[in-house]
Amino acid sequence: MSGATTSHKVVIIGSGPAGLTAAIYAARANLAPLVIEGEPSSTSDQPGGQLMLTTEVENFPGFPEGIMGPDLMLRCRDQAAKFGATFITEKVTKVDFSRRPFRVFVRDNQYIAESIIVSTGAQSLMLGLTEESQLIGHGLSTCATCDGFFFRGQQVAVVGGGDSAIEEATFLTKFASHVTIIHRRDSLRASKIMQDRAFKNEKISFLWNSHVTKLHGDGKLSGIEVTSTIDGSRSNLDVGGVFVAIGHRPNTDLFKGILDMEGSGYLKTRSGSSYTNVDGVFACGDVQDHTYRQAVTAAGSGCMAAIDCERWLESQHS
Repeated sequence: MSGATTSHKVVIIGSGPAGLTAAIYAARANLAPLVIEGEPSSTSDQPGGQLMLTTEVENFPGFPEGIMGPDLMLRCRDQAAKFGATFITEKVTKVDFSRRPFRVFVRDNQYIAESIIVSTGAQSLMLGLTEESQLIGHGLSTCATCDGFFFRGQQVAVVGGGDSAIEEATFLTKFASHVTIIHRRDSLRASKIMQDRAFKNEKISFLWNSHVTKLHGDGKLSGIEVTSTIDGSRSNLDVGGVFVAIGHRPNTDLFKGILDMEGSGYLKTRSGSSYTNVDGVFACGDVQDHTYRQAVTAAGSGCMAAIDCERWLESQHS
């Protein structure tokens, strides 16, 4: 291997609210963390995480006037750098956790680490439409809890048929004038209690055997094209917002066969902590949280990981 090799007390793989909060805490503990934050060209591992695709964030404590997602992440990054964190805007290509010190590779470059914090996040499964990249955060969303407030009084659609889709739709009825659930099949996958709740809600209707094939709008969503899965007929639906709720995928391919994970791919951590099955490797944020998936909970778990990591390092040198 001809690349450079450097040694670090802590290497943080991934950024976003979890990784950057971990970096702030680790840096303040004089651990001089190295953050390998991902690469801008990657949809699954971009610097700043999913908040880089969000326009205005109004539910992060301390910003009553709201703040743009990318601005929030830039502030967190600057704060971590102020305390001594360093950053590499690259994507990790391989890890070796089989022995300590651990090894993290970015192509030919090797980073040796006494400890690791994994914060590679998760990505929302999308519809695969060409218009998505232009309209995400401008009428197209993957999080009703994050963005529902912006659709007060509007008609919106939710795509999906599982518990998450029904939860999103039910939540959106607090703000939207009407919610249409669009599902590929003629029955829901959601649990019976969730289905009953949705069927009884007067503000929710269903568009069965259908899928979204086009997003309309120039800079802002103005409607969608829906195609029947039975006869291929197409129709347009005038909605101000579309919420995609067809699932999430944790960014854990790098750790398959190395770190314990659930069947869905989320990393397993010990109850009440950020410890993984490998001593000295910690995980935080959406890469191990499939329940809350909020910026503030990711930041909280990033704090946990940094504190767990600091205490573990102290125990190794005592």
